Amino acid sequence: MGERTATIPNGIKFLFGGLAGMGATCFVQPLDLVKNRMQVATSKEHRTSFHVIKHVIKTEGVTAMYSGLSAGLLRQATYTTTRLGIYTWLFEKASGPNGEPPNFFVKAALGMAAGVVGSFVGTPAEVSLIRMTSDGRLPPAERRNYKNVVDALMRITREEGLSTLWRGAIPTMGRAMVVNAAQLASYSQAKQALLGTSYFADNIFLHFCASMISGLVTTAASMPVDIAKTRIQNMKIIDGKPEYKGAFDVLGKVIRNEGFFALWKGFTPYYMRLGPHTVLTFIFLEQLNLTYKKMVLGDKAAKGGGL
Repeated sequence: MGERTATIPNGIKFLFGGLAGMGATCFVQPLDLVKNRMQVATSKEHRTSFHVIKHVIKTEGVTAMYSGLSAGLLRQATYTTTRLGIYTWLFEKASGPNGEPPNFFVKAALGMAAGVVGSFVGTPAEVSLIRMTSDGRLPPAERRNYKNVVDALMRITREEGLSTLWRGAIPTMGRAMVVNAAQLASYSQAKQALLGTSYFADNIFLHFCASMISGLVTTAASMPVDIAKTRIQNMKIIDGKPEYKGAFDVLGKVIRNEGFFALWKGFTPYYMRLGPHTVLTFIFLEQLNLTYKKMVLGDKAAKGGGL
């Protein structure tokens, strides 16, 4: 039991979670923009990811691919800081007396709990991100033209009310439950399974392979709820009535008007975004945790980052 006393403080776990997510976002923000543009398009406006990229660069310029970066970073600073901090803390609590990891179902439950709390905290930044990345597709007269995430948050509060910052919070929390149960649990489980094959050592290559498996599982499981969340957060009030009544209304209209497989519209950019983001986030997080264990806690024999 004495060997478990030197652990990473909870505050540091939260800090590392946020830093890992923000670092990954700097690389994948253009893919997030492509994914959001495809999900809010209700027609054949954008047929493929390449078409979106070509259209954005041609009509808005190359730098437009990073529209909403400030909101993306704030989202990671709130959502990812909270979810990864809570998950690593709960994971440690649920581990056995000698550090044995919990089983898959416990991992999934921990991921769902961490995701719900994190998503509620991060919803205002999420609303800003959806709007900022989708703005360029609207006619010039209808664009919101937020300058940055602070301007977005202030204007949304002033023009539409404080509660609008949490618009779509329920489907966002539902998505977070699916994403985190799939992403965090499948990552931990894939890492454990790969280590058990004796072909892998606890290093960056293992983290990369486990992350790619996790990203694919998460993408397939979470896309329908992600589409519902995205459309609710981007909707406008028409004649005093919201465009959608709720998540099930979105899903019903999508299936009825666009077909069942439209629920996975934007699968490629979503996976291209979620896959690398998952890889980079977990690699950054594992390395930050590992470095802290070795440099600060003095555990020279530390292996892996504790997930």
